[in-house]
Amino acid sequence: MRRLLISTALVFAFIALKAQPNTSKAKFITYEKGKGYYYESILKDVNAVNNSLKSKKPYKRFIMDQSNIDLPTDRSLYKTEWCQPTESQGNAGTCWCFSTTSFIESDIFRQTGKKVELSEIYTVYWEYVEKARRFIEERGNSVFSEGSEGNAVKRIMNKYGACPANEYTGLLHNRKFHSHAQMAKEMTAFLNSLKTSNAWNVETGLATIKDILNHYIGVPPTNFEVNGVQYTPKSYLKDYLKIDPNEFVEILSYKQEPYWQKVEYSVPDNWWHSKEYYNVPLDNFMDILKKAIKSGYTVSIGGDVSESGFSRETNCALIPDYDIPSEYINEDARQFRFSNGTTTDDHGMHLIGILENYKNTGKDWYLIKDSSSGSRNVGEGNPNFGYYFFSEDYIKLKMMGFTVHKDAVKDVLTKF
Repeated sequence: MRRLLISTALVFAFIALKAQPNTSKAKFITYEKGKGYYYESILKDVNAVNNSLKSKKPYKRFIMDQSNIDLPTDRSLYKTEWCQPTESQGNAGTCWCFSTTSFIESDIFRQTGKKVELSEIYTVYWEYVEKARRFIEERGNSVFSEGSEGNAVKRIMNKYGACPANEYTGLLHNRKFHSHAQMAKEMTAFLNSLKTSNAWNVETGLATIKDILNHYIGVPPTNFEVNGVQYTPKSYLKDYLKIDPNEFVEILSYKQEPYWQKVEYSVPDNWWHSKEYYNVPLDNFMDILKKAIKSGYTVSIGGDVSESGFSRETNCALIPDYDIPSEYINEDARQFRFSNGTTTDDHGMHLIGILENYKNTGKDWYLIKDSSSGSRNVGEGNPNFGYYFFSEDYIKLKMMGFTVHKDAVKDVLTKF
């Protein structure tokens, strides 16, 4: 009996040593309807605010309390690559395009030294056309929504070219912010009506889709002048920008598909079922990302921003240990969250900088340029307006994939 008691005591002592207490704290934040950048700036501009909105009861959100944490929120601490100033996507589900277009602008500068600003909405226009085309061809058996994936940008560039932002803003009637909700609603209603009428004519159907797009965001240009030279969108891409969209590749890490193979990213926004994702183990994923940003590349990165450790007060994203301790974050924890739906591909951003080994913690931080309203709640006068700071753990657990130039990962691609 005594030997059993001693053994039991040793077991509990071992458990006590292993079970470190949680240090993260959480709190409830009360949000008032009608307050914040989204309500006070974006929705007012698109005339989507009504009186009943502000009279709704406040709601609470359970978030990590980051008030007493030493956070690297000084952008000057980060090794940062060139990018255009942050830009709002407004009230439109176009983060996939804003983030990847910003990435491509940075890569054009890296390759050519040219500082260009490209039209996101030109790409969005033709992406809607291609979604509608697939919907009609598949007799309604295809996703039609505002969302898409970052590699849609290179697909559209290959087919339709690109144009400068000032040649096609997509903002009519003196609008400041984009809003595609009503436009998407009308296009969806029309496409769904084809199921009843059985009028699956691609040419006729796309003509109606273009009429709706033209009404809400304008007719995209077929030619324009840059520095005294006339270009079409295709010649602008080839002769002025001098980039090949096919040189941008997708790096993914999820366990449900074999590693070291090109796979399909199985999410609704990959509506055309692209199988061009290079799937790598998580440790490789993190190593590739760090090496790329240290070597002068930026990436368009996508994943989940719904966690309680993602704060719109500090603009910092961490993984609290009441969720999962840092040392337990691995590919199984990552896949578990993707499989049960708590990790999604709900937002795309542009990763532009790195801070290595912050204060000798052994952890890196990453600087994120963002187009969403959440990153703007700090106020336009704040230097962090439109930027986030991501901990290494947050990327490791919640960011599913990124787009990067192939030269940054050429040693990795040889393994496929």
